[in-house]
Amino acid sequence: MSDAGLKDVRLSPWPAPPTAAGNEVLRIDYASGRDGRPDWGVIIPGRVGGDWAVVLHGHGSGGDQLMTRPDIRDSWLPALRSAGLWIYCPNLRGNAWMSPAAANDLHATLEWLRDNYHPKRLFMTGGSMGGTSALIYAVLHPEHLAGVMALCPAVDLPSYWHWARNRQAQIPVLGEIASAIESNYGATPEQSPDLYANHSAWNRRQQLTMPLALAHGTADSIIPAEPTRQLAQAISGRADVHYDELPGGDHDSPLPVFPKALEWILRHG
Repeated sequence: MSDAGLKDVRLSPWPAPPTAAGNEVLRIDYASGRDGRPDWGVIIPGRVGGDWAVVLHGHGSGGDQLMTRPDIRDSWLPALRSAGLWIYCPNLRGNAWMSPAAANDLHATLEWLRDNYHPKRLFMTGGSMGGTSALIYAVLHPEHLAGVMALCPAVDLPSYWHWARNRQAQIPVLGEIASAIESNYGATPEQSPDLYANHSAWNRRQQLTMPLALAHGTADSIIPAEPTRQLAQAISGRADVHYDELPGGDHDSPLPVFPKALEWILRHG
């Protein structure tokens, strides 16, 4: 299917906005122009005519992660709001790992936001699946983003799929992740190598022309740190690339890095 816009877009007040997000939180509902699938997201207003942060959720969470997961809500949300940013948190087909359909829907939604809210700059961020997805979207549409922050990401989706499958007996969630990737992409990396190569930030790293902040813990058992380190080294030498490696850090260790990474990316974007 070709890229297609949104259908049946509806805005409504978020039913029970947490105090930290303010009382003006909106929910956006829409149907994908690609296949008609219904989906939704959350919009938190910021300064009029200001910058936007697109916050992508992790595997097993949804579009409300920023407001419902305590460690992210208490760290990320205040940093975003104090910077005056508008915030968009898409549900984006759940555990889709920025599949072609998810990328289409995100692109169409951002076009809708541009037409209706006229954002000054767009930044994209996330951790784990969210960080992976931010990097994939960045190599698909680099011209649309003023900066990307990716915490504990899988920078090469096909090799990560193999890595996860090889360890699923020891860590069952890795089997769940590998199955979600395969299901959303409609094939394994062997069956559709070109598709996976197109959705690999490592394979298309020359597209990462925007300011980039990366962070990873060296003891991450869910997504290995070495590929992120290799990506940072491959594009090092630029003043607008920053990498935080956390010795002994686990999968969640990079999450507290977010406020400083946000401050850095806003200065360089």
